[in-house]
Amino acid sequence: MRKFCISAFILFNFTSAQISFTESSQQLGVLASCGYTFLGNGVSFYDYDNDGWDDISIASSNGDPLYFFKNINGNFVPHNLNIVTNNLSAKQINWVDIDNDGDNDLFVTSTNSGVKLYENLGNMIMQDISESSGMLQDQFPYYGASWGDYNNDGYLDVFVSIRDNVIPNILYKNNGDNTFSLANTEADLLSTGFMSFCSAFLDYDNDGDQDIYVSNDKYTNRNLMYRNNGDGTFAEVAIETGTAISIDAMTVTVGDVNNDGWLDMYITNDPNDSVLFINNGDGTFTDSAQLYGVTFNSTGWSAVFLDADNDKDLDLYVSGENNGSITSQLSSALYENNNDGTFNLNNAAVPNDFAYSYANAIGDTDNDGYPEIAVNNISHSNIFLWKNNTPSINNWLKVKLEGTVSNRQGIGSRLEISINGEKQYRYTHCGEGYLSQNSQTEFFGTGQNTTVDYVKVTWLSGLEDIFYDVPVNQTLNIIEGSTLSIYDYENKPKIYYNNPIDESFVVNSSQGIESYRIFDGIGKEILTGTPNQNNIAIDMSSLNSGIYFCELKLEGSINKTFKLIKK
Repeated sequence: MRKFCISAFILFNFTSAQISFTESSQQLGVLASCGYTFLGNGVSFYDYDNDGWDDISIASSNGDPLYFFKNINGNFVPHNLNIVTNNLSAKQINWVDIDNDGDNDLFVTSTNSGVKLYENLGNMIMQDISESSGMLQDQFPYYGASWGDYNNDGYLDVFVSIRDNVIPNILYKNNGDNTFSLANTEADLLSTGFMSFCSAFLDYDNDGDQDIYVSNDKYTNRNLMYRNNGDGTFAEVAIETGTAISIDAMTVTVGDVNNDGWLDMYITNDPNDSVLFINNGDGTFTDSAQLYGVTFNSTGWSAVFLDADNDKDLDLYVSGENNGSITSQLSSALYENNNDGTFNLNNAAVPNDFAYSYANAIGDTDNDGYPEIAVNNISHSNIFLWKNNTPSINNWLKVKLEGTVSNRQGIGSRLEISINGEKQYRYTHCGEGYLSQNSQTEFFGTGQNTTVDYVKVTWLSGLEDIFYDVPVNQTLNIIEGSTLSIYDYENKPKIYYNNPIDESFVVNSSQGIESYRIFDGIGKEILTGTPNQNNIAIDMSSLNSGIYFCELKLEGSINKTFKLIKK
């Protein structure tokens, strides 16, 4: 018994590393003083040139340029792009592939110069297409921008937040030809202003399409939840979902805090309690910030979920509007997840984190699998770049997606990994948090485990890719449709099928298939058969491209339904 206790004690200490960050912006070559901007500027920690290293892009105050720092083997150098800012007071910076050509275009919001859209012509040669894009060029008070494919046509659309009591937020539909259409009316969005700061695309009800949550400033403006109806329209359901809070809401930060497969949200506030919405899995949320110990109780802005020590749970970092002069309030917070429904405040992990901080984002400066945090400050000598120096005693896995049927960046995809039956989930975004953009690569901590039992990606198209027995401490690049899709990994029967489909829908089942029915997207039955065998091939060559559903009846009165993509 004594030997067992000693072994358990050693294991606990071995797998629970002390989280430690060091502010290393100047040492790593990031020098950018962003001046003063009312309510801060944005930051992107994103590999904009697709060389495998996360770069840093920084919005700045009126009269200062946008700053771009290229990551070269873990150190940063200033990168001069052919972008004219013309005294742009920039807010959000998004690197986004608007045309699915494999390179990253640039979208910038501002409060004094409208929105700017630059097409990447290749090799980071940028062309201003703002006016020809069809986007309004009015000088509205634009803040956050979040990209998602709300109509599932394979092209990324954008929801732009406007901080105004009269001017409504804007949803732009991507037409697939480098132009955008104003989609507010056809999408049934509300037509009044809400003083909105930012939004995030997410699938809160796990129905496969992208909903939108919006954070609004001032107590007179409740937050909004737009549920995607699956037909190009939305219904505003904040009251029904329990998310219609009226606070000084800043960020919308999304993550599965309790690893139950349902996305949760963190909303920062003024010195009153911030909000942690835990998803109940029934279309409603419960504010559990006090229960989890993450109320912050200071003026919070951006926040980000990250597994700082790779121990298989999500920690939380919050930026605050305090340079240390208000001793009763936090300047920032690093909340360490205890993996039991509670967090500990561990600000010793980010020592001397004193600045008026707004946007923050995570990336990996040196590709060691331990995430770093970039923070944009105002009225400060430099931004913060918190280098993760946590002892590397835990393993990790990073996953990067490339869509084929879905949008090229794989935005809106759901990732699931399993280790000895223990699940973790991620959801891919482009623009999430207050004026922030995180790395395109998703981070998973795996603790002492050296193999992940499986990695499953459910793409926005409905296609599933799954990889088994994946070694850790690597970046796994996944291309949509690169594996034979597998349904129901954990439970019998085992069913293997191809998706998307060119000509024939081929199904191999461990149990006999008594019958099948194929329906189109509106539920009309178009094909049926009674093969009474394990392996079938259904000719779908005569059908148009689009979404279909297949219902299989198996031996033992088992029914299975699949969403199919016909090319």
